[in-house]
Amino acid sequence: MRLSESIISVLLCASPLCASAAFEWTGGTHPVLTEEVASSTGLEAVYVASSVDGLSVTFVGDGAETAVWSRFSALGAGYAEQVATGSVLPSPEGDMGYVVEVAGRQYAFWLVDYSRHELSLSSVALSESQSCGRVALDVSGSGDEIAYYSVNGRHFTLSRDITLEYRTLSYNDDLHGHGYRETPASETYEYLRPVLSAPAPLCSTDFTLSGDRFMKAWGREAEVTSAAYEPVSVEARTTAEQEVRDASNEVNNPTGSLGGSAPCVVTFDAAVTDAAIFREWQFSRTPDFDDISLHVSDLSFTYSFEEDGVTYVRFYCANSDASCDFYGETYEISIGESFLKCPNAFSPFNQDGVNDEWKVAYSSIVSFKCTIFNRSGHKIASFSDPSQGWDGKNGGKFVPSGVYYYVIKARGADGREYNLSGDINIVDYK
Repeated sequence: MRLSESIISVLLCASPLCASAAFEWTGGTHPVLTEEVASSTGLEAVYVASSVDGLSVTFVGDGAETAVWSRFSALGAGYAEQVATGSVLPSPEGDMGYVVEVAGRQYAFWLVDYSRHELSLSSVALSESQSCGRVALDVSGSGDEIAYYSVNGRHFTLSRDITLEYRTLSYNDDLHGHGYRETPASETYEYLRPVLSAPAPLCSTDFTLSGDRFMKAWGREAEVTSAAYEPVSVEARTTAEQEVRDASNEVNNPTGSLGGSAPCVVTFDAAVTDAAIFREWQFSRTPDFDDISLHVSDLSFTYSFEEDGVTYVRFYCANSDASCDFYGETYEISIGESFLKCPNAFSPFNQDGVNDEWKVAYSSIVSFKCTIFNRSGHKIASFSDPSQGWDGKNGGKFVPSGVYYYVIKARGADGREYNLSGDINIVDYK
């Protein structure tokens, strides 16, 4: 018997008027498991029986004695055929759909005979062919796809939740430091395939394959474990942190970027996974690293950038035979052109916090020497850091107001040489 389109429409109804049906299962060696499914399937549920031998199902509800049972295949309920009447359906066939019509309403479900799909696991081992990012495992056993069909014949897969468990490394950045730590990992598969794939572990581990969830519910879970696996894939996490200078007279880099005024001091740090045998930081003046000007093998080090322009820095690591490698983030350190400007007056005596100290304005000055003389040509102050200045004192006491002289020899990150001299006027504001 073929159901009409109107019946199929009722089966697909998702409104509150479409009441749910109750079914009771008797017989069998294990409880029948109930799987909830989307209302769009038109099914009340999918039922999974360990075996249909000796199984029967009863419709519970008003008018059950008038129930008409029909069975449908993957073609959908539109091609259902009547198989029984009354409240009980004895000896249902597995891997089939059923429609029960009671008091003008129709209810549908799908019955899985698990004995036709029973999971069997014999062994799990590494495949001969491997890739860096994924691990391939050969599985000996059986556990095919468990399919069910909606009332309109749409195909669905009932996941077995076969689980692969192993260990890997995960990056951890907390209050106590950072680095890679061993953590559990798992993958879940809808059904068993001859070759299973998972993200490649980053540490030594073995693989345990177990399942499925139906056998677990019945207390019959299967499990196999592989031989030990040594990692080949590599990974790294890197950081670059610039030393912050708070000199008020230095024009430095914008917040959030690396570089600015030289010398720019940056600390680089890398954390690597177990298989990263070869590792180095690479410096280049080109973003594609065609010409690497510096190699640094230390995972952590500090470097002072003292040349103008952009320097590109990245971290590279590889396993022992370089079959798997990893490139970290590329950092751009941009050093600006130099400049040096000298003021010609200041007023140190009143100590009002305004113009109390004579300081140059500068950027990207990597070599600096300033000497200050009085009108008689005697040296009264000198300093070699452009962030420093002269407070108007000599021997701990303020010098008289008037004219003094500076001589500066400096060099910029761009190679520019500065040979400057001029007057300094000390103004006495009363």
